[in-house]
Parts: sequence; structure tokens; C-alpha cells
Amino acid sequence: MSAPISEKLEQAPANTEPDDLTLVKRAKQGDMPAYDELIRRYQQRVYATVYQMTSNHEDANDLTQEAFIKAYRALASFKGDASFYTWVYRIAVNRTINFLKTRKNKIHLSLNDMDFTAENDPDLVALVSDKTPRRDASLSELQEKLNAAMQQLSEPHRLVVTLHDIQGLPHEEIAEIMDCNVGTVRSRLFYARQQLQAILSDYLK
Repeated sequence: MSAPISEKLEQAPANTEPDDLTLVKRAKQGDMPAYDELIRRYQQRVYATVYQMTSNHEDANDLTQEAFIKAYRALASFKGDASFYTWVYRIAVNRTINFLKTRKNKIHLSLNDMDFTAENDPDLVALVSDKTPRRDASLSELQEKLNAAMQQLSEPHRLVVTLHDIQGLPHEEIAEIMDCNVGTVRSRLFYARQQLQAILSDYLK
């Protein structure tokens, strides 16, 4: 005699996607489609970060692929203490920093993606966000000056601005990616913004 419909419904698996840890466990057992799903979930976010650091689509593509390949080879060392995407972010960021040190590439930031807080730089926020003739006339010049200002920052300070102000990651996740404490992230972000303000001060007057 077959089970009642209500029991069958209770026994039916929920139609939900597996979480990251489940996919990681499957990938560790050689399940490539499981790892492909992890790539699908986070490839664009990792690529966006790497591109903001390199300002080169080809380099960003290569470095993103390298990061996921390296992560796959190192899956055995992933213990789940951090989320998978934070872990792979860290791998991608470290690989990109090494690449930049070798190639000495310059970073270029999109002003439309910048998210400086008003208390830190109200003039820059007004210039970036307000659709006014002043913005249209000055955007190109400010873009160049901001790029030049960013090039004067150290790699850690460039990175923290990229992760926080462009990617919108919280301090805690940035700390995991950069392998430092939250206080260090906050101080680096504060210092980087102060440096940018100082460099751009004459232009913003």
C-alpha cells in the first residue's frame, strides 16, 4: 500500500540550491559540476575586484581564472572557517598584488562606482553624484586626477579602497581577505581617504 500523499510531500526534497559548503564537499570528492557552480556564483564578483586593481580586462580574466584554479587545487586546505567566496577572494587578491608588483600596473577607478561618505569628502561626493553642468564639465579631469592620486597609494591602501568603496564589502570580510584585523582595515581606509583628499585638495577648492 502506497504512502499517503501528505507523507510523500514531506519526504520530497526541497527544491533549493545547495549551499557553498555542500558544493565544496562535493568538489573535494571530484565533483567538477559542483565546483563549476561555485565559479558561476562568484566569478563576476572576483573579476570585478581584480579588474578594478589592474584596469585591464585581459589581465583580470587571466588572474580570475588562475585564482579559481589555485583554489580548486587547494580545496583540501579549505576548512570552512571563512566563507568560500572570502577564501577565494583572498587568493585572487594576493595573486593580483603579486602581479601588480611584478608588472607595476596602474589602477584606474570608475568614479561612478566610488562611494565616499559625505563626512569624509562632501565636495567629491557632490561632484560625482550630482547631475549638474559642473559634473559633466569636470568629470573627465577629476577622473584623471583621482587615477593619479590612487597610483600614489601603497598596494594595501589601494586594495582597501577597492574592496570597500567599489565592491562594497564590509570591514569584517575585508579583514579576512587581507588577513588582518578590522582595526587595521579601518585605519588603512581612513589613511587612504585622507591621502586622496590631500592630493585632490587643490582641485576640490
